[in-house]
Amino acid sequence: MSATLATLLSELEPSWRIEIVERLDGIALESTDAWNNAGTGHAALCELNYTPERADGTIEIGKAVTINKQFALSCQLWDHLVDEGRLPHDGFRSPVPHLTFVRGADDVDYLRRRYAALSAHPRFAHLEYSEDPETIASWAPLVMADRAPDEPVAATRATDGLDVDFGTLTRLMVDDLVARGTTVRLQHEVRRIRRRRGGGWRLQLVDRAWNASPRRTTLDARFVFIGAGGGALRLLQASGIDEIKGYGGFPISGQFLRTTDPALVEQHRGKVYGKAAVGSPPMSVPHLDTRVVAGQPALMFGPYAGWSMKFLKAGSWTDLIRTVRPGNLVPLLAVALHNLDLLKYLVSEVLATRDARLRTLRGFMPAARDRDWEMITAGQRVQVIKRGKGGGVLEFGTELITSADGSIAGLLGASPGASTAASAMLDLLRRCFPDRFAGWRPRLEAMMPQLAETAARGTGAAPGGGEAPDADPDLETDDPTSPADGTEGVGYEPGPEPRPAVRRPARPTPPRRRDTPVA
Repeated sequence: MSATLATLLSELEPSWRIEIVERLDGIALESTDAWNNAGTGHAALCELNYTPERADGTIEIGKAVTINKQFALSCQLWDHLVDEGRLPHDGFRSPVPHLTFVRGADDVDYLRRRYAALSAHPRFAHLEYSEDPETIASWAPLVMADRAPDEPVAATRATDGLDVDFGTLTRLMVDDLVARGTTVRLQHEVRRIRRRRGGGWRLQLVDRAWNASPRRTTLDARFVFIGAGGGALRLLQASGIDEIKGYGGFPISGQFLRTTDPALVEQHRGKVYGKAAVGSPPMSVPHLDTRVVAGQPALMFGPYAGWSMKFLKAGSWTDLIRTVRPGNLVPLLAVALHNLDLLKYLVSEVLATRDARLRTLRGFMPAARDRDWEMITAGQRVQVIKRGKGGGVLEFGTELITSADGSIAGLLGASPGASTAASAMLDLLRRCFPDRFAGWRPRLEAMMPQLAETAARGTGAAPGGGEAPDADPDLETDDPTSPADGTEGVGYEPGPEPRPAVRRPARPTPPRRRDTPVA
């Protein structure tokens, strides 16, 4: 998210000075790093939690349509950066089919109805559906090998899915930003954030290097974005803005089983998502994924949830305690009382033996052998807790927090995360720079042409009868490209056809003035 925002600003305002502050000794080493997440390009092609079942048995597809749009927008931004030579290649994304696989008569019936609802919408018309074991075996051999022949099964497949190495993508984006004049301070931690009397913010930084001199410095900025993952909540609280009052966080760790055995990897090409057990939270959806990291394929299964008081993988055991405030104490206690099923689930996951975890894997891959798989620890997720019905609610999406004057913003939550970075940061630009957004719009439309294409067609209900809400269901904001003055906004449509191999040369970078600081 931070690299995406900096990239957009560097295009829109090349004279602005941008600084990136990172507490670790490298870029994107927390949740963005490849093995700290599943690498799914979330387009709602296979994720069942984006298509809930209504009380009358029909399937709600509005959220799936919106997330599909958001991911298409991110893909267009990446296309633009590659075409302009700002990214040296697009090897950070690999074509990997997205499949949904279910077992049992009830789940087969649900998937059948889901397919009927989604495939009626133009964005999902290419979905394939089958209840034939042989067909499913041709799509995902490991999933069907040694499976009971009388077990009801069903699957959908989208061949245009992607696996994304978000860590490599982020590092490539930051390399480009540095080449264009951005300053990156590694091993620097923000300890305090205070308003300046003349406007903007003063950040107190601590140099974490062992030989730092001086160790403490300050950084003044007219605008601050806090894209610190699990660390964003504490920094937003430190800023003292009213908009963060009442927010808390609930940390959840994750683990995956991974194999690099060529014999297994060659037999599976896809991200196969299942259905979470009854009463389990959305983050427990099991999936068997092809991963391509640094050009090397592997398979990963999970997630297995755990619990830690840390908000970052390289965080502190006091992270949770340090974010408790009088204003969020009631929501925290209310969520604890109202989500006993989640606590029970986490306890069961923490206490699960390796044999129990292998049994879960064998539900997806009956022929799985213990010796082929290793356990890896993923990144920390911090679920959003805020005031709501019953005193507090636990959110599983992503929430953008902005101050009333637009001078500081931060991102909380986890899912669908980096896949929606372009949409999320467009919304930030609209909310934090309302006086500039109209002037930026032509350039944004040039970078992501479908913004203009959809505006030309007008807005309204999606064709095919599916819902295409203007609101972003995970950011809980308005249409990210809708102007703040209330005029009609624009949406976005699926990404373009594959690009030719020839790339245009990079444009010369305009001279940079150092008169408008931005952090």
